[in-house]
Amino acid sequence: MKAILLSECGGPEVLTLRDLPEPEIQAADDVKIQLRAASVNPIDTKLRQRGTFYPERGPAILGCDGAGVVVAVGAAVQRFRVGDEVYFCYGGLGDRSGCYAEYTVVPEVALAHKPKSLSFVQAAALPLAAITAWEALGDRGEGTFWVAGRKTALVHAGAGGVGHLALQLARRAGLAVATTVGSIAKAAFVEKLGANLPILYKTEDWVKVVLEWTTGQGVDFALDTVGGSTFGQTFAVVRPYGSLSTLLEPPADTPWKVARKRNLQVQFTLMLTPQLMSLTQALAHQGHILEQVATLVDRGELQVVVDKTFPLGAAADAHYYLSQRLVQGKIVLIP
Repeated sequence: MKAILLSECGGPEVLTLRDLPEPEIQAADDVKIQLRAASVNPIDTKLRQRGTFYPERGPAILGCDGAGVVVAVGAAVQRFRVGDEVYFCYGGLGDRSGCYAEYTVVPEVALAHKPKSLSFVQAAALPLAAITAWEALGDRGEGTFWVAGRKTALVHAGAGGVGHLALQLARRAGLAVATTVGSIAKAAFVEKLGANLPILYKTEDWVKVVLEWTTGQGVDFALDTVGGSTFGQTFAVVRPYGSLSTLLEPPADTPWKVARKRNLQVQFTLMLTPQLMSLTQALAHQGHILEQVATLVDRGELQVVVDKTFPLGAAADAHYYLSQRLVQGKIVLIP
């Protein structure tokens, strides 16, 4: 099969197209999938630059999420059969092969049936970003959202992969949503998705704008998809006893005293935890999230936006494009 191999750390040019043996079913609950599309995520670029979570295991195939057709199933697989169209987020971290390839093998528990209304390209763009947005809003298996009963939210980088889904989910939960964006084009993009207040953070004082929008109280919930100093600055725009979820590791100089004084509920969201820590039940819950996401998509209540597609062999170009911070939605590779 054709696959993109990562043999060393570095720039996009280290991603090379190779001919490799197809992965085969190893466990009774494994499902072999012919990939029709694979999403490109920021985590892929970080692993390319610094190395995978499992560098001792040698060359890796990146790509955490994809969509395709089932071509073989293990003896214990019950929910899927050959010919089923599926989507998922699994692999690509350095231990098991990822989705930058023509075939992959995934445990049944991580799979979900692809939304019927979406193409493979659109479906591949959903899993990692949708699960991240869903968990950031509070659902980690308890069946409830943090945002229940809340009225206002701030989503940083609302035009991004996670951001454009999170703002839709927050709006669906009844929240008014402000979101930071980097251009007028992105502001128009998020408004079409339902954002109440796009904020051009490059030219506007977003802290001041959010506080004015909430009459000085601050938002009930905030999602930080940016990290760095933005995380600490967000403390001041979340109301006392409000909630803040971040996708990134806080910097050493984070002003935690501000968060403590405001009695904020701070949550870390890393949807890769079930894979990294072999948490089967949590992985199964993420598969359940994808089934619910598929239902919302097919009802027309949630949409995923694909900014641009690249052929599999142009993975390096896709990584470069992502680094330019021009993306509205997601980038997808097509084997």
